[in-house]
Amino acid sequence: MISFSGIHKQYGKQLVFVDASFQLNPGEKVGLVGPNGAGKTTLFRMAAGEDAPDEGQVSVPRRLTIGYFRQDVEEMRGRSVLDEAIAGSGRVGDLHYELENLHRALDDPQRGHEADRILARFGDVQEEYEHLGGYKLEAQAREVLHGLGFEDDRISGDAGALSGGWKMRVALARVLLARPDVLLMDEPTNHLDIESIIWLEQFLKSFPGALLMTSHDREFMNRVVSRIAEIDAGEIISYSGNYDFYERERAIRETNQQAAFARQQSMLAKEQRFIDRFRTHAAKAAQVQSRIKALDKIDRIELPKRRQVVKFDFRVPPRSGDQVAVIEDVYKSYGPRAIYRGFSLTIRRGERWAVMGKNGAGKTTLLKMIAGTSAPDAGSVRLGSSLIMGYFAQQSLEVLDPDLTIIEQLQNDFPQDGMGALRTLAGAFQFSGDDVDKPIRALSGGEKSRLAIARMLYNPPNFLVLDEPTNHLDVATKEMLVDALQDFEGTMVFVSHDRMFLRGLGSRVLELGGESGTDPHPRVYPGSYAEYVHAMGHEAPGIYC
Repeated sequence: MISFSGIHKQYGKQLVFVDASFQLNPGEKVGLVGPNGAGKTTLFRMAAGEDAPDEGQVSVPRRLTIGYFRQDVEEMRGRSVLDEAIAGSGRVGDLHYELENLHRALDDPQRGHEADRILARFGDVQEEYEHLGGYKLEAQAREVLHGLGFEDDRISGDAGALSGGWKMRVALARVLLARPDVLLMDEPTNHLDIESIIWLEQFLKSFPGALLMTSHDREFMNRVVSRIAEIDAGEIISYSGNYDFYERERAIRETNQQAAFARQQSMLAKEQRFIDRFRTHAAKAAQVQSRIKALDKIDRIELPKRRQVVKFDFRVPPRSGDQVAVIEDVYKSYGPRAIYRGFSLTIRRGERWAVMGKNGAGKTTLLKMIAGTSAPDAGSVRLGSSLIMGYFAQQSLEVLDPDLTIIEQLQNDFPQDGMGALRTLAGAFQFSGDDVDKPIRALSGGEKSRLAIARMLYNPPNFLVLDEPTNHLDVATKEMLVDALQDFEGTMVFVSHDRMFLRGLGSRVLELGGESGTDPHPRVYPGSYAEYVHAMGHEAPGIYC
């Protein structure tokens, strides 16, 4: 379907692809992996015809339709969310709006002299629109937008008034509605909650076309893709299986490559000793020259390039009292809608509460009340004794000083600690080498999140309140964070849309909003997230496995 043959690509001094080949077959679902800067976006752009290799060939069939979801979203203004989703949904979306314009033209008395031409065009457009299933388009658009978390009132609202994250969902809906032959998807789960992620999983599994995607959500990759394409040192290496299979197989290949490297090095050393010993012996001259020529022809095996993940070990936080937070008879409403009505909960030392609920159920509101940045309308939230709180929310990024570099920020925060310890901390959160000299103003949202979490966890509090800490984190950083927090001796309340994070850390579950998302009486589940999923039959409120 789409094939890359012997492609070379270079940006300045950086070699991105070197004689790389790869093929995406009809109906195939492939996960694209590789470190930042490896060339994933370049590969997408070449497949979409927006870039070309310096050498080699990218073959795309002429009639193939491609839908490309990317992280940058253009301006949206003047249309409803529904209209904006339909507008970019490919040929059928174009016809939808042409029909609307033709309707208006027919109703315009000043264009009466054009009636015959307009009617003729109207007939042609209507025929093609009907053939492409256009009359089902609005219903399909609503279904997709509902799946991506939009309520009816928001669907009819102005797309221009949405936040960046919600605009990304509109852009995603456009691509899905187009039903192209090939979907190219760059981090489609970045701005989605767990309910929307699960819906998207089901959509993509039933999607008949081919899919090439990147994602930092391990569970999502495992459930959707059947092949992994890894970009590594300019090559594209395929693994037939999901993400878990890829990791196991990659480890086996690395072990075999290391063993082959060791054997070859031993052989080369032996041959070199013979050459050095008999180089000046006339009787052995022919043998020496023969062995030198043989060595020159050998393809040298290289050691596998290891992805270095620095383990982060927590310092032991001070012990808090047994009762960490007591929520009593809390009422909270926004306008006419009650989010909490007579809600009570006691959080005890050592517990790890995973807070679940649909958008608008009150997850962030609860964390804000616990952190003291918002107050209940009635009732009380009391914190226990000897408590040191660490609160992470998206607003945490605002406390970073944009005029400092990463290492300067850490030195300001922890002036008593040495450069080695601070570099280790930065390395654990994927800031290695010269990365620590990046100015904070130049960091991406994900990089700022990593730095904010690193600052919070270095001298750990004994009570962590975390609102979506895994947003924008790659798989390796998330796994490091889960490993570190499993050894954390304090108490946690957190919201996360990452099932690896939920399964690894949630020892209690608080389900907000129920299946409707509007029930003001939360449900407490006393077991772990894994036990909650098994007992309730769903991974998130109202979303059944």
